[in-house]
Amino acid sequence: MSTDDIRDVEIRLLLEGIHRVYGYDFRDYAEASIKRRLCHWLAESPFDNFSMAQAHLLRERPLFEAMLGGITVNVTEMFRDPLFFKAVREHVVPFLKTYPFVKIWHAGCATGEEAYSMAILLHEEGLAGRYRMYATDINETVLQQAAEGVLPIADMQRYTRNYQKSGGKASFADYYTARYDRAILSAALRKDMVFAPHNLAVDAEFGEMHLVLCRNVMIYFKAPLKDRCLQLFDDSLLPGGFLCLGMKESLERHRPHERYAELAPGTRIYRKNYGRVD
Repeated sequence: MSTDDIRDVEIRLLLEGIHRVYGYDFRDYAEASIKRRLCHWLAESPFDNFSMAQAHLLRERPLFEAMLGGITVNVTEMFRDPLFFKAVREHVVPFLKTYPFVKIWHAGCATGEEAYSMAILLHEEGLAGRYRMYATDINETVLQQAAEGVLPIADMQRYTRNYQKSGGKASFADYYTARYDRAILSAALRKDMVFAPHNLAVDAEFGEMHLVLCRNVMIYFKAPLKDRCLQLFDDSLLPGGFLCLGMKESLERHRPHERYAELAPGTRIYRKNYGRVD
């Protein structure tokens, strides 16, 4: 076997071991993506190969958690894809306003920027105190960052432009306090949010949601894991609820798609039918 072949075997054995010991299942992640991230982690580690690393990773939880932070994708920003948030404001919020209380699941929230963006939007639309948002991620370290609500002040100018393009109705500066090189998001935004760990590969659904968001997460998954995620979201959503995916993701060719219609072309915002199709 070549060196590359041996490395591939080591990676498969490592992912199997991680699943058995820690319950994190990366076996259905896109091979090229997970391999690239693991190899980058290995190059920065003190280990010569994955066989050497595995002996420590499966016995030393802090080392595994550090590795987890290096291989999970946490690319995000506030009001990412501003036209998506504009579409939510114009097409989804009017329906949410018809409910006395709304439940939202934001899966794969990373460090929370998009979840806070949704909170700002909902506050501006008069839904403060009338919703509960469950923001979840596989990585508990980034969840802690999200719960703190502290962002680099250097990013605020870009986020302000995104907010304005998304149809923001106030001054973006109203939602944070600048302190040295940090921006501390308003505590009022966190009041209706719950940050919690959740592993899309193995954990159960969240029940009776009116809105589920999982954007730019499934692009890293193989088809079986994508199917599992979409079934989780379908099981979580009430009839008439909304599912929001990333711009490079789609319900097409996946089983639940018969029960959904895209709200506006190209938005990747889908509404679940009231009648069930088996």
